[in-house]
Amino acid sequence: MKLEFTQATPDKAKIIGSMVVQLTQEICERTNAKHFDIDLESTVQRCEELLSAGHYAAIIGWADNIPVAVSTIAETYALYAGGKIGVIQEFYVIPEFRSSGVGAVLIEQVRSYGQKRAWSCIELCTPPLPEFDRTISFYQNNGLVPVGGRKMRQNLDINR
Repeated sequence: MKLEFTQATPDKAKIIGSMVVQLTQEICERTNAKHFDIDLESTVQRCEELLSAGHYAAIIGWADNIPVAVSTIAETYALYAGGKIGVIQEFYVIPEFRSSGVGAVLIEQVRSYGQKRAWSCIELCTPPLPEFDRTISFYQNNGLVPVGGRKMRQNLDINR
C-alpha cells in the first residue's frame, strides 16, 4: 500500500466534505443524538469557500490514490496558549483504515504543518464520551493530553 499525505486545494472540497459528513453521521449514530445539521452539498460549498479564502486548511491521507483520511485545521489565537495555535476542526479515518497507523501519521502531518507556522500548540475537541473512549486513547497515544472542559455551543441567527 502506497500512503501519501497532501495539503488540500479547493478542488478537493468534495472529498473533504464527504468524509466530514461521514464523521458527523458516525458521531450522531453512535450517540443517538443529532449534534449536527449538515448535508453534503452545503458542506462541500462551504469547504471550497473556506479553503479558497485561506481561512481553513486540510490534509488528506491517500492509500493507493484513494482518500482514506482527512484532518481539517484552522489557525487562531489564544492568550492562555502563548499566541498562535492550530485547532483540528475535523479528524477522520475511514473505518477500514483505523488501527493501521494512518491516523498517527495524519496527526504527525498536522503537527509538522503547525510547526512550520510557529503554532504554540494544536488543540481539538473530542466526540462525546463514553461512546468514543477509543478515540480519546488514540489522541493520547499520539501526544495530545486532556486539558479539561467540554465543547459548548450556542447557535447564532446570522440572518437578522
